Amino acid sequence: MDPIDKNAGVPQYGNMTPRFASSSSACIEVRGADTATFLNGQLSRAVDALDAAVAPLAGWHDPRGRVRALLRVVRRADRWWLVTPTDVAAATAKRLAMFVLRAAVNLEVAADVGVGALIDADDAWLAARGLPSSTPMNGVVTLGTLACVRLGPSLWQLIGPRAAVDAFAPELPRASESDAALAEIRLGLPSIGAPVVEHFVAQMLNLDLLDAVSFDKGCYPGQEVIARVHHLGSVKRRMRRYACDSETPPASGAAVVTADGTNAGEVVRAARAQRASELLAVVEHSAVGALAVEGAVLRELPLPYTVPAT
Repeated sequence: MDPIDKNAGVPQYGNMTPRFASSSSACIEVRGADTATFLNGQLSRAVDALDAAVAPLAGWHDPRGRVRALLRVVRRADRWWLVTPTDVAAATAKRLAMFVLRAAVNLEVAADVGVGALIDADDAWLAARGLPSSTPMNGVVTLGTLACVRLGPSLWQLIGPRAAVDAFAPELPRASESDAALAEIRLGLPSIGAPVVEHFVAQMLNLDLLDAVSFDKGCYPGQEVIARVHHLGSVKRRMRRYACDSETPPASGAAVVTADGTNAGEVVRAARAQRASELLAVVEHSAVGALAVEGAVLRELPLPYTVPAT
């Protein structure tokens, strides 16, 4: 079994081959004069005055503060794109539409909009294609019809017409959706697929650490619970990154258990990493000793941000 590099955090530049991957994400397209006001009243992150040069994460929560959907919010000139996993996109659009009422808002899953991931491109390669390395995290660079969002030092997400996404940088080797997911996991970016809808409060997923929650904005579903957790200053569980010696990634929603079988947490997402797997899991702060998932022992790996211990 290949050893796992415990120092493998955010991928660094140098001696890497740029790759391009299709993403397992879909795009909900929202149009209408009231879109900014509507989304601002539904999402955990302030978006009413969102600059088109920034594409943050935002949560859509139920009244208990649990995450119904996690969306990357991309503002374009005449529409908004909400990027979310494909397996929940249609259900999310349908449920979100129930709250439109009389607002001038139309939303639907955009079948003609694709999502891709540019992985491990160095500064020179990026600069030659109009993607400055100085772009901040969550920053957006527009290339023709594509919105290019910088998710991390060597990971970009591309959103736009499916044909344009598929045709991007044809000289690059094509990576798998799992490669794109692994790059996001190493950045500590959660993803809410169908098995974990409404399982976690925002802080459990570190959304407060990822600029996905605005604590000074107006009301939105779940705000009271999320604000209470924030002002109390603690949450019993937080998301952390782990590796295990299993070539089959554990399922989203799988239980994380202690040595005696006590439930200590839950897998958020996972992806294959060579002949092993890496994952993000929400785990109790009080969990001690060895942890395992689906029979595989877990080893904690670093995240590119500091997770509070309480």
